[in-house]
Parts: sequence; structure tokens; C-alpha cells
Amino acid sequence: MEENYKLSKWLNDEMSAEELSEFQADKDFAIFEKIKKYSSELETPAFDEQKMLSKIITSPKKEVKIISIYKNWALKIAAIFVISIGLFLSARNFASYTEYASNGTQNTFSLPDNSEVVLNSGSEIQYKKWNWDNNRSLNLEGEAFFKVAKGKKFEVNTTVGKVTVLGTQFNVKQRGNYFDVSCYEGKVKVNFGNNEFILTKGMSVAVRDGKTIPIPTKNTLKPEWLEQEMVFHQESLPSIVAEFERHFNIELELNATGNGQLFTGTIPAKNSDTALQILCTTYHLKPTKVTKTKIILEND
Repeated sequence: MEENYKLSKWLNDEMSAEELSEFQADKDFAIFEKIKKYSSELETPAFDEQKMLSKIITSPKKEVKIISIYKNWALKIAAIFVISIGLFLSARNFASYTEYASNGTQNTFSLPDNSEVVLNSGSEIQYKKWNWDNNRSLNLEGEAFFKVAKGKKFEVNTTVGKVTVLGTQFNVKQRGNYFDVSCYEGKVKVNFGNNEFILTKGMSVAVRDGKTIPIPTKNTLKPEWLEQEMVFHQESLPSIVAEFERHFNIELELNATGNGQLFTGTIPAKNSDTALQILCTTYHLKPTKVTKTKIILEND
């Protein structure tokens, strides 16, 4: 404190000769001299009191905003409304979409990437629109024909197996423990259990009870059911009857076993009477019409 007092007196030239002599003898006097020299070279900017006062008087005053409680609540309600709409739209995007084809009908629709799907009778597909371009995956129960737009990996999942493609046309059928895939364009990868198959145009693979079934090469451009034909590969009578019910939207009461005979062939499906006649002739069945939509099948 005393040292600062002496320094102040020296800077202001207020020291007596005796005090100055004693101060010059201080070991830090050389440093004090440098400080005095550099500080004398500094210039403080001129201060115009009148100009500063004029600025204070003429400067615009900031308006104090007053928000009423009512307006504040209105803003909150609007914000809640916007958030609710956003959550609703997000939920719609994350939700699963389901497409159906009831018995006796077919359903054609497009996926978010414009891939085309045709559902056969008694079938359904579930998928999510959210992030579709990066996760093109859907679940199938029944049968469907796909025309896949080119893009990232496209997956069709069933309870028996999975089909993976990039851009192609193919058909997938899954009924109970039966699963088959046919490729009409491009290339598809089929997985079921520990097995993997690569199919190219014209190739097919079928699985029943975990075992593969041979299917001849296809030379058609699309599945037969799109041309009003039903194709069967080593199918039992109950399986064929179930397909008839789905396709024609009728009820068939089967009171016959079919003797375990498996059927491979094509049955025209434009007319239910014609198709039923072929089936009854093949299995020696007698049809009895109970109502317009119910028929009993018995051994002839």
C-alpha cells in the first residue's frame, strides 16, 4: 500500500528531494521509469460531453412488450395443436398398412416406390411406409405377384420362407406349410430354414413340410392365376378344395378323402362349374349343390 502511494507521488511529481533520492535507490526504479515513459506516450480520446448528451436524448426508446395472459395461453394451445398434428402424422407413417384380397377377388395396388403388387384371392400384405426407400420389407399371407421398382433390397417375408430381390418380377405363394416362388424377370434369392436358392427368369422353387418339390421351367411372363388358371404341383385334394373356395368364393364340404392322391396340373378358373367338373372327374366325386354358394363333394 505504501509503495503504491510513493509511486503515485512520483508519477505526479509531488516528491521532495529527499523522497525522490530514496525512491531512486529502490531496486525496481528502472521498471518504474519505463512505465512512466510509455504511459506518457499514450493519448486518451477526446471526450465530447455535449455530443454524448445529445445521443442519450435522441436515442430511440425500446418499447416494452406486454403479452397478455390470454394471448400467452392462446400461443400454448396453438403449439399443443401443432405438436398433436405432428404426432398424428408420425403415427400414421410408423403404422403398418394392410392390403387385402377377399375370396373371389384380386387386389392390385402400388407400394411407396411405385412397385406393383397383385394379391390373389384370400391373401393379405402388411408393410410400413416410413423409411420405405431404405427398408423395403413386407409380410405376406397367401399369394401375390410383384413388379419391383429398381432400388435397394426388397424383401417378402412369409411364415415359411423369405424372398430377397433388387428389381424384378416374381410370384410368392404361401398357404399353410406350402411355399413357392417363381421368377419372371431378373433374379431373386429365396431362403427357408437353412436353405438358400438363387432363381433367375423362368425358375421356380416349391417347399412343402420343409422339403423341396420339383417344378418345371416357366416360359410365361406372369403367373397363371392372372390368366384365370389354377396351377397345382403335387397338391392334395383338401388343398385343392381350399383353393377353389378362395378363388370362387364358395363353400365346398368335402366328404371324401381322395385316397391320398396328389394332383399336378392346370385347371381353368374362369367358370366355377367347369373347374368343379374337372375336379370331380379327376377324383371321382359327386357334387351336390345345397345352396347357391355351398356344394357337398362325396365319393361317386
